[in-house]
Amino acid sequence: MQPTATVLIYSDDADTREQVRLAAGRRPAADVPPVEFVECATLPAVLKELRQGGIDVCVLDGEAAPAGGMGVCRQIKDEVFQAPPVLLLIGRPQDAWLATWSRAEAAVTLPLEPVEFASALASLLRGKAALSA
Repeated sequence: MQPTATVLIYSDDADTREQVRLAAGRRPAADVPPVEFVECATLPAVLKELRQGGIDVCVLDGEAAPAGGMGVCRQIKDEVFQAPPVLLLIGRPQDAWLATWSRAEAAVTLPLEPVEFASALASLLRGKAALSA
């Protein structure tokens, strides 16, 4: 297992990015590596970070503006070779079908419930580690 995992957080709202960092903590579960965060507030910044590589999981805000996380997710799944798994933040549970449309591997609702979020993030990190092994 690698010493740290890199999690990209995309949201135009600094408070949402902070909620993600706080909910994940330094290590979302005992069996996954500690996490480091890369924060992006714009779509061009997300694409730049993904081109540079090294991102293990993306957390995308479905409520971001002007480029919502669902559209960003679908775009990176179409355009980025071996795109990392995506955890989508959605506004309402009824939007889960849109998360499926966007090809996100997981979705949680805002406001974040820390245990649910950390569990979903840890699951994606485990899956990423299994693929890398």
